[in-house]
Amino acid sequence: MFASLSKSVRQYMLVTFNYWNFTITDGALRMLVVLHFHGLGYSSLEIASLFLFYEFFGVVTNLIGGWLGARLGLNKTMNLGLGMQIIALSMLAVPTAMLTIPWVMAAQALSGIAKDLNKMSAKSSIKTLVPDEQQGALYKWIAILTGSKNALKGAGFFVGGLLLSLIGFKYAVLAMAAVLTLVFIGSVLSLEADMGKAKTKPKFSQLFSKSESINILSAARMFLFGARDVWFVIALPIYLGSVFGWDHSMVGGFLAAWTIAYGFVQGIAPKITGKSQGKVPDGHAALLWAGGLAIVTAGIAYAVQIGWQPELVIIGGLMLFGAIFAVNSSLHSYLIVSYAKGDGVSLDVGFYYMANAMGRLIGTILSGWVFQIAGLSACLWVSFVFLALTTLISLKLPKIEPVAAN
Repeated sequence: MFASLSKSVRQYMLVTFNYWNFTITDGALRMLVVLHFHGLGYSSLEIASLFLFYEFFGVVTNLIGGWLGARLGLNKTMNLGLGMQIIALSMLAVPTAMLTIPWVMAAQALSGIAKDLNKMSAKSSIKTLVPDEQQGALYKWIAILTGSKNALKGAGFFVGGLLLSLIGFKYAVLAMAAVLTLVFIGSVLSLEADMGKAKTKPKFSQLFSKSESINILSAARMFLFGARDVWFVIALPIYLGSVFGWDHSMVGGFLAAWTIAYGFVQGIAPKITGKSQGKVPDGHAALLWAGGLAIVTAGIAYAVQIGWQPELVIIGGLMLFGAIFAVNSSLHSYLIVSYAKGDGVSLDVGFYYMANAMGRLIGTILSGWVFQIAGLSACLWVSFVFLALTTLISLKLPKIEPVAAN
């Protein structure tokens, strides 16, 4: 049955399979590190520092990785990402006494490079598999890939919490490394050698995008993801455990449910934004959805600040945040691939995800620092400020006449 499918569909399925497996380990590793080191007595700011290199090298990787993808081919950058994640997981399977902050930061640096090589490769490859005139199909495929990735990242959060409870930190990372090794072997044997390779070798000086629309979208993306991670990465899991008294499995389960629901909404975003009526989105749609998310976040922040029904607000309010954020993220993911040049697409996509990684870096650092000095409500107010900036920046995104969704 697989062999009877078209070549482009087979390659899309292989890319997606690689991405899915990688994503589960990425989500599980994040949850393992947060919960394990909180259990060892690390403060929220110290835990945030463990992710500092993960996010910082994500910024560097997206910038250089897009250039490498255009020169070498996306299959090579995707496989490189898988290999580096296996090494990062293996580095953490050492005795607890060796899990010092510098060692864990080094392993997280490798994992950050691996994650963004893998993501950049997967997102860029779709542009090479879908004809330019089929914008509706492009939006649908991007939404499916992005939505399924985040649903599985949520499953990874749950897997991480569960594995920590059942077999402990060391054996959890070893099990994930073993699974990824099998995926890596299959990927090396199956992916096309020239996928995404530019017809002309791009120069290193071409790393930075010269497209105004991509620069504007990248700035909006940076603040959008900073707004999520400032409360989600460090503050929320520690808050759920220390204030609500939830155990590792409950914390992992809630964050898994949040991310799975978020991924599901991303997958159906084309229907929500009007593809069924023959429309594909433009900058105006991104503006409206960013503004709506900012308003919702302000309401959640105020309710948490005054202590009104904290469990209801945090659980229900942040699920609502996740649904609206998912549409924002899916819109951005479509717009960047739509704006990007077909030849050497990974250059533009890499630059954009560099801004995405910068937002995560800023959000992660602030999540540990702001939560430690001022609590969860302050993290949510910072999130609101970032979303207000996203909305203002989105005013400059190109507005186009409605385009038929093929």
